Amino acid sequence: MSNSDSDNESDSLSNQLEFSHRPEWSDVVPIEQDDGLNPVVRIAYSDRFRETFDYIRACMKTNEMSERTLDLTKTACQLNPANYTVWYYRRKILYHLKSDLNEELAFIGQMIKENPKNYQVWEHRRLIVERSGHTSNELSFIASILQNDSKNYHAWQYRQWLLKTYSLWSNELNYIDQLLQEDIRNNSAWNQRYFVIAHTTGFKDDIIERELDYVEKHIQSCPDNESSWNYLRGIVRFRSTNLNDQRIWNFCQNLYENHFQKDDFNNRQWRFLLGYMIELLIDDDRDEKREENKRMITDLCEKLALQIDSIRKKYWRYIQEQYGTK
Repeated sequence: MSNSDSDNESDSLSNQLEFSHRPEWSDVVPIEQDDGLNPVVRIAYSDRFRETFDYIRACMKTNEMSERTLDLTKTACQLNPANYTVWYYRRKILYHLKSDLNEELAFIGQMIKENPKNYQVWEHRRLIVERSGHTSNELSFIASILQNDSKNYHAWQYRQWLLKTYSLWSNELNYIDQLLQEDIRNNSAWNQRYFVIAHTTGFKDDIIERELDYVEKHIQSCPDNESSWNYLRGIVRFRSTNLNDQRIWNFCQNLYENHFQKDDFNNRQWRFLLGYMIELLIDDDRDEKREENKRMITDLCEKLALQIDSIRKKYWRYIQEQYGTK
């Protein structure tokens, strides 16, 4: 939402006639907030805020569900979008009046644009969609929010709920691929790729090989990306014994011999490669490879501790002591 839109919304609230000056509210006696006789910290509410919530308390006490209380909750939600009780009250009124929930989706959509990291606005939208079953525009709406912040946790959580509940998986991998083309380091998109496969095809042998091709290509183009290395770790654990167990090691060894050793050894972009190679060597339980693996672990730890990842020097020294040559 642009600053001008936000300012217009603020102006709209400030220009509203006070509820106490509206004839249609003359029958309601507002209930002030009870902070006790000696509040430790008295919150400096605005007059608009205080009056709105005084009327909300009065209407909730009588359980009034009318068009005027629906309008009242709208103002209250705009003043404090994090107030769970007001959103709950608003839903009760909407359902009681059989209001047009498409209009409510438009309203909550605007509220989300203004407050994209507020849990309550996302929860309200989820419950309205669940009630109405209107899902046709939801994925594109979420995409518009993620376009402004591709790592918005609430948007991703809502998207995952939507995909699972309504089986809207058909184009999700294409969408994720688009996000990764825009930003290969988008850890949320890598997480989403794992989520989609886990809930659709599962990590069967052919899917694993396809995903290995995919992630290896992305690692080669950007080796200094922890998200893609973590994705590799995640899918490798699903490999069955009938697959080529050397594939992952060969991939890493090729990067090490043909890229790392020809590059500047001080280049930090290789720290994830060397760290993962150490993990593979530690997991290799072949007796005939034990001493060779220890020597290589020692060599890799030396490079990491002294040249590539010196900020974690003590950690690599510890790994060397535990798994390298004595």
